[in-house]
Amino acid sequence: MDAISFVQDQLARKAGFPSFKSGDNIVVNYKIIEGDKVRIQAYRGDVIQIKGHGANKTFTVRKMSNGVGVERIFPISSPSIDSIEVTKRGKVRRAKLYYLRGTVGKKSRIKELRSGIATKAKA
Repeated sequence: MDAISFVQDQLARKAGFPSFKSGDNIVVNYKIIEGDKVRIQAYRGDVIQIKGHGANKTFTVRKMSNGVGVERIFPISSPSIDSIEVTKRGKVRRAKLYYLRGTVGKKSRIKELRSGIATKAKA
């Protein structure tokens, strides 16, 4: 093990975040510091990319706010991230969803990935 990977392993945050990928709809709860007060704010949107690995890993979340697309990049090892919740799993065929920036309306929807197990209703 070289020195760089050893240091990154030591600095990596050992948080139990759920696994997610591009196309998933997630809620990122992160801490906002205003003076001496700390509050938690939720940022809900679709993951459009995941970059890097280890301590340098980042992910970009895109949401629509009053008809305007807003993107925010979060470092996975940031101490300001309180928790991450996955609300929907997306069915996508590529890793970087930059095409969502140019779409409007129904074209910007991502299909939800359903589990392969269908439950039968008893009659």
